[in-house]
Amino acid sequence: MNAPETALQPAPTKRTRRQLHPAWIVAAVAFLALVGAAGFRAAPGVLMVPLQNEFGWSTTVLSAAVSINLVLFGLTAPFAAALMERFGIRAVTSVALVLIGAGSALTVLVNQSWQILLTWGLLIGLGTGSMALVFAATIANTWFSKSRGLVIGILTAGSAAGQLVFLPFIAMLAQDPGWRQASLLIAAGALAVVPLVLKFLKNSPADAGVLPYGADAVPEQAPEPAPGKTVPRDAAAPAGNAAIRALQVLKRASKVRTFWALVAGFAICGATTNGLIGTHFIPSAHDHGMAETTAAGLLAVVGIFDIVGTIASGWLTDRFNPRILLAVYYQFRGIGLLVLPLLLSATVQPSMIVFVVIYGLDWVATVPPTAAICRQVFGADGSVVFGWVFAAHQLGAAAAALAAGAIRDATGQYTYAWFGAAAMCTIAAVISATIRKDAGAREPVLVEARAAEH
Repeated sequence: MNAPETALQPAPTKRTRRQLHPAWIVAAVAFLALVGAAGFRAAPGVLMVPLQNEFGWSTTVLSAAVSINLVLFGLTAPFAAALMERFGIRAVTSVALVLIGAGSALTVLVNQSWQILLTWGLLIGLGTGSMALVFAATIANTWFSKSRGLVIGILTAGSAAGQLVFLPFIAMLAQDPGWRQASLLIAAGALAVVPLVLKFLKNSPADAGVLPYGADAVPEQAPEPAPGKTVPRDAAAPAGNAAIRALQVLKRASKVRTFWALVAGFAICGATTNGLIGTHFIPSAHDHGMAETTAAGLLAVVGIFDIVGTIASGWLTDRFNPRILLAVYYQFRGIGLLVLPLLLSATVQPSMIVFVVIYGLDWVATVPPTAAICRQVFGADGSVVFGWVFAAHQLGAAAAALAAGAIRDATGQYTYAWFGAAAMCTIAAVISATIRKDAGAREPVLVEARAAEH
């Protein structure tokens, strides 16, 4: 039973090098967990019309349910990151998947509008918030010392893969036999991953008796701090109240200019993905005479190219300046949204295919560079800081989902929503480009401030 000792040696043997590092097993299970949790992300746009037809609810009411979900999806993320540090990744992930499954299953019993706010909004919002993109950042930062951008890209693509897997089936079930069966499919997808998480998703490399992937060695004993200095947070696992830690990290991060630049850009990112396209693309295409299953198929294609784009973005993030990548991603997205109203029609034209491909490549390509900047600037607090940045992403998504629904009810179309989103993307591109290249060197979060709060 000397595997842990062998794994911790500074110079692994050739046999050890050939073995699959446990980090990749954890990453694979995390990918499947994100796939299972992604079912609901595909659901609102598909289920809106069937729910309206059965209950007569307005677009604004259903958009409000989605907005509550998106708000909780975002605000839960930083606290979930702190809870993962405190109680372990496996426990928090399992509870999150159960909440998603319960919320989806209970949706079949709704018959009043406030009940959809409870299931879609509260239960699924809390569950998906704990399985948000901060989960990918936590896995990458905990288990990997190199290739973090690539790993975050792959895990982020898990959500796109979930959309790809679930969306066509949800669309078919929503039409025949009905939206209730589609809701049960989402529940089954989330719950099916729980046994894998409980068995294979270890909390840290120490639990597996290994170093993080790419780490060559660790000191046998932590060195004594120099006079007047404190030990960095990386040297010990966070302890204490997870909510307090999350709020303390927010307090520290709020003093850093780069944090607010990331918050602003990611809020616009959320508004132009989950908030608008994810929620309202299918209803908008339906307004132009396109069948819901056809529009859902287009979103599935977005999911295919999202996988390619996000993994490629992770690879690029490991090699190029992440602020420049962000600026380019946001500007291309803005151009796509600007021309979208001209492309919508009853049939799928080649120009729409071009839009779907480009938008898919760009969908969450912003995640790897954003997470990388969080890690560079905030060090060991990076995962929790990314949770707060992601909260802004979802607040932007919630505001956009609600606003677009109100615009549709007021004007009968979504055109102004698309144009407004295009303008916001240009703003995000400018903000991202102004993040200083040396932000990580100039704006570190001091460990002394951290110690003072403890």
